Amino acid sequence: MSPFLRFDGKVVLVTGAGGGLGKEYALAFAERGACVVVNDLGGDIKGEGKSSSAADKVVEEIKSKGGKAVANYDSVENGDKLVQTALDAFGRIDIVINNAGILRDRSFARTSDLDWDLIHRVHLRGSFMVTRAAWNHMKSQKFGRIIMTSSAAGIYGNFGQANYSAAKLGLLGLSNTLAIEGNKYNIHCNTIAPTAGSRLTQTVMPPDLLESLKAEYVAPLVLWLCHESCEENGSLFEAGAGWIGKLRWERTQGAIVRHKNQEMTPEAVRDNWEAVCDFKNANKPQNIQESITTLVDVLSRVDTENLSANPTRAMASTSTTGIDPAQAVGQKLPEMVFTYSQTQCILYALGVGMSTKDPDHMKFLFEGHEEFSCLPTFGVIPSQASMMDGGLAAIPGFNFDFTRLLHGEQYLELYKPLPTSGKLTSQATIADVLDKGSGAVILLDVHTYDEKDLLCYNQFSLFIVGAGGFGGKRTSEKAKGTVNPPNRPPDAVMTDETSRDQAALYRLSGDWNPLHIDPSFAAMGGFKKPILHGLCSFGFAARHVLKQYADNDVLQFKAIKVRFVKPVIPGQSLQTEMWKEGNRVHIQTKIKETGDVVLAGAYVDLKGTLDKTAAKEPSVQAGGLQSDLVFAEIGRRITDVGKDLVKTVNAVFQWEITKDGNNAAQWTIDLKNGSGSLYKGAPQAKADVTFSLSDEDFMEVVLGKLNPQKAFFAGKLKVKGNIMLSQKLETILKDYAKL
Repeated sequence: MSPFLRFDGKVVLVTGAGGGLGKEYALAFAERGACVVVNDLGGDIKGEGKSSSAADKVVEEIKSKGGKAVANYDSVENGDKLVQTALDAFGRIDIVINNAGILRDRSFARTSDLDWDLIHRVHLRGSFMVTRAAWNHMKSQKFGRIIMTSSAAGIYGNFGQANYSAAKLGLLGLSNTLAIEGNKYNIHCNTIAPTAGSRLTQTVMPPDLLESLKAEYVAPLVLWLCHESCEENGSLFEAGAGWIGKLRWERTQGAIVRHKNQEMTPEAVRDNWEAVCDFKNANKPQNIQESITTLVDVLSRVDTENLSANPTRAMASTSTTGIDPAQAVGQKLPEMVFTYSQTQCILYALGVGMSTKDPDHMKFLFEGHEEFSCLPTFGVIPSQASMMDGGLAAIPGFNFDFTRLLHGEQYLELYKPLPTSGKLTSQATIADVLDKGSGAVILLDVHTYDEKDLLCYNQFSLFIVGAGGFGGKRTSEKAKGTVNPPNRPPDAVMTDETSRDQAALYRLSGDWNPLHIDPSFAAMGGFKKPILHGLCSFGFAARHVLKQYADNDVLQFKAIKVRFVKPVIPGQSLQTEMWKEGNRVHIQTKIKETGDVVLAGAYVDLKGTLDKTAAKEPSVQAGGLQSDLVFAEIGRRITDVGKDLVKTVNAVFQWEITKDGNNAAQWTIDLKNGSGSLYKGAPQAKADVTFSLSDEDFMEVVLGKLNPQKAFFAGKLKVKGNIMLSQKLETILKDYAKL
C-alpha cells in the first residue's frame, strides 16, 4: 500500500479560507498534520464589507479536531501581513494556496474601471503580493509549494466575465514563470481551474448541480500538488466532481509566408492560411525555448535563401528550396533485389505484435503450420530500401536536407499473396512532387516483382520539412488519398499492447534508424524516448482488420492506406477502431493511454469479408428499442412547435443509445437551425451536447423515474459538450416526450 500523505511540520497559508474551496483546503491540510493560517477578509462576493467570523469559525473547527490553526483577516493585497502571521505563529511558511477571489460580473460594454481594477487587485495582484512575501523564505529553506487558482473562464472565456477571465489567465502566466524561477530552489508552482460549489458559482449554476460539485472533490488534487514528494511543476489542471485533467498548449506546424528580398503580404498569409491553421501534425511546445527555436529556424531558412530579382523565376529555382519537380518527376531509382527466407516472415510477424499466446497467430509464426503464411503488410519490407538506402539523394532536382525527411503516408496493394521465401525485385519511380507551402511531398511509387509477376505496389508519401514554396502544385491525381471514417461510433475496436522491446524487434526487419533504439539519438530529434516505427503501427492495424473481418485469411487482403500522425512509445497500447462499409474497412488507430491518434484517414480494402462480429452478435435492433417511440413523439412535437423551441433552446443535441452494452441507435435533435428537426444518425452540424446512455435508462429518465443528474453522477448518463444546455433538454423531454 502506498504511504499516507502527511504534512507534519509544514505551515500552510490558505487565502479566502472562510468558506467553499478555501475552507475545504484548510481542513484537509490540518487533518493531515499541517499548521494552517486561515485567511479571510470576511467580505461578500463583490469584495464589500469585512468580518472576522468566517476565518474564526474555520480555526475553531480545526482546533476542535486537535489541529493547529490561526486566523488572519487582512486583504490579500497586504500579502506581507498574511505571511507574517504564519511566521509569528509557527516560525516558517512552506505552502501558499492563492484561493481568495471575488466577482463583479458585467458585460464588457458595462464594465467600469472599478469593476476591472477591483477584480485584478484581489485575484492577480493579491496572489502576487502574498506569494512575493513568502518567496524568499521558501528560497532560503529550499522548499516551497504554491498553488494559483485560475478558472475555466480564464482558459476559455465566458460572457460577462472579461475582467475575471483576464485576471484568471494572468495567474497562469505568473505561475508558469514562478515554476521556472523557483525550480532550482525546490519551489514548485502549479495552477488549478476548479469547478465546485461556492459563493462564486452559486449565481451561475443550478442548486442541484452545485450540491454535486463538492469542494472536497478538488482538495485532494491541491494536497498532492503541495506534497514534498510531488515533482509536478508549471502545470495547469482542471478539476471537479472527482475528475482531474491536465491541459497543455498545442500549435500547428504553421507556414513560412515570406521570402528573402521579398515583401511579406496579406495575400501570402491568405494563400497559406490552410497550413497556418492545420492541426493534423500539431506540436506541443513545452517552454519558451521551444517556441523561440521555431522562429530561429525560420530566420535561418529565410536568410539562407538566394532569391533572384525575378520572384517568379526564383520560386522555381532549386537554389531556393532544393526542389525542382521538372527534373525529378519520372526519375527511376536503381533496381533493388530482396532475398528472404521464412525466418524474415516470422520475424516480421513478431515485430508487429504477433504472439504464440494467440492460437490464430501460429500460421504466421510456425513454418511447420499447415497454413503457414506471410502477413500481407510484409509487402512494405522489400520496397523500403528505396526510401532508406540513399537513392533519393542521386535524383536530379533533389537538393535538400535529408534529415528533414518524414514518412507522411503509406499505401500498399497486393496482387498476389506474398510467398514465404523468395527473391523479389523492386523498381522505384518519382511519381510526383507537391508543394505544401511549409514543406514538399515526394510521391515515391515502388513496384515489386516475383520474377516477371507483379506482386505488390507501394506508394511512399515523403514530407520534406521546410522544402516547400517552390511554386509547385498542391495536389496530384497520382496520389493515393486518405479517407475519413464514417461519422458514427466504430463497428469494432481491437487493442494490443506493444512491448518495451517492440521497436528493437521490428527494426530487425530492415529499418535500422537509431531513432528507434538509441535514447541519445532520439533526444536529438526532440523525443524523450526512442519511438516505434510508423510502419510497425501500420502492421498492428492491418492485422487487427485481418483478424476482425477476414478470419486471418491473407487471400482476402487487397490494400491498405494510412497517414502517420503521432509517434508511439514502445510499451504503449495501440487501439484500432474499425468501420465496415462493403469491402472497405475504415480504420483509426490511437494510443489507448493518451487517446492520441497515430494513424488517420486510413482504410483496408478486402477482396471478400468474413465479418466475425456480425456472425456472432445478434442485431440489437431485432427486439426494437423503447426509445424509438419517444423520439418519434419528439419529432411530431417539433413539427408542431419547432420555431418556438428553436428560439428558446438554440442548440443541437446528439443521443447515443446503447442496448446490452452495444451501440444501438443514434439520434439528433436540432433545435438551432431552421424550424427545428429530429432525425436518426449523426448531426449535420456540430452537436452542442452529446448524451450517451442505455435504452432502459433513457426510458427511466423520460418517465421521471430516474433523475438526470443522479444518472450523470452514477455513470449511467455520459455527457459531452455544454452541460448547462442539458437543463433545457430536460424541459423538452418532460413537455414533449410523454408516452
